[in-house]
Amino acid sequence: MMEGWNKELLGDLLEINTESIGRNYPFKRINYYDISSVNSGFVEEIDTIPLISAPSRAKRIVKNKDTILSTVRPRNRSFYYFKEAKENDIASTGFAVLRPNLKKLDDRFLYHLVTNYNFTAFLASNEKGAAYPAVTPEVIGRAKIILPPLPTQRKIAKILSAYDELIENNLKRIKLLEEMAQKTYEEWFVRFKFPGYETAVFDKGTGLPEGWERLPFEEMIDFKEGPGLRNWQYREKGVPFLNIRVIKNGDLDMQKVQYLDTEEVNSKYKHFLLAENDHVISSSGTLGRLTTIRKRHLPLCLNTSIIRMRQKNDRFGTWLIKHMLQGQIFQSTMDAYANGSAQVNFGPTHLKQIKLPTPNLEISLAYEKIMAPLEECIKGIRDQNQYLKEARNILLPRLMTGMIDVEKMELKI
Repeated sequence: MMEGWNKELLGDLLEINTESIGRNYPFKRINYYDISSVNSGFVEEIDTIPLISAPSRAKRIVKNKDTILSTVRPRNRSFYYFKEAKENDIASTGFAVLRPNLKKLDDRFLYHLVTNYNFTAFLASNEKGAAYPAVTPEVIGRAKIILPPLPTQRKIAKILSAYDELIENNLKRIKLLEEMAQKTYEEWFVRFKFPGYETAVFDKGTGLPEGWERLPFEEMIDFKEGPGLRNWQYREKGVPFLNIRVIKNGDLDMQKVQYLDTEEVNSKYKHFLLAENDHVISSSGTLGRLTTIRKRHLPLCLNTSIIRMRQKNDRFGTWLIKHMLQGQIFQSTMDAYANGSAQVNFGPTHLKQIKLPTPNLEISLAYEKIMAPLEECIKGIRDQNQYLKEARNILLPRLMTGMIDVEKMELKI
């Protein structure tokens, strides 16, 4: 062990779940961080909801420099660092809120410490419960860590945080590009302000431009729902399959996939294998999570609660399908059709009831030509993020154990 580095119990360096909502809580609305909205260091859209209608698990008060760490299914690696917490930010009781003693433990160092795969393995080895595996705050507190001096902690945190900041900036770029694509889609296919619309003739009966039709969903798009897989079918290796928790921020977190036996897939589930540029969308529980399959994701198999969408007709191209699925109209349609009291479900029977305003071939091809470079740019940024994550994950344990010495590095902290 390097000089000045000591073995410590994590519980001696921080407080866990310090504050919870009580009678005198001053805010009527909260920004609610649920486990489904938090992935490995980044968050999906956060709901701002009335406190009076918030779920009972919306209790944990978070502040600047806190880290939240999921105690439920810790293998899923849900965690987030609050650099700038809002006063009414609240986390689910499914999280442990970690608040460091800043005289001993740097806040960013703590965050990187608990994101280390070695720490995840420690939590997973101590989880209890088969159906709902979880760890207690006491388990987190008794974790033994190697703690460098504070100046070294800050240097390590600075190096690793640079990767996170690049990833976060890239996610912002992707969001802007996605918003640009969505605005173009709405202009062309919702407001009908496509190139040449000024001289277009509209049918009074359908309200559509001449040459457009309202056609059944199944004529335009080839769709398939995944099979109902069971836990006993899961394997340690083989062909990975999709489920909802793997779809994060419009991409796939392949660290969280599970596997099926290769022979079983080839004999029984071959027609559920995905192809490049297939779109998949969640159809149960959390509706509407969408991603486009990349070559680097393959081979990959569908699972239940996921619907695969594939181009079937040139009048509905690959990117028109994606942007239609992302659009508010389709998302609202899913919500309207979805049924189920315990968990909402949307499926092929609902899709068969939908008719799509379908452009003529000329408009469709023009749209694909414009959107292809934009989507290629998004792919490139996602690839860059993947490389950054891989580099960070390789570097992290080496820095945390002192394998890479940062003592003499000159860094602005």
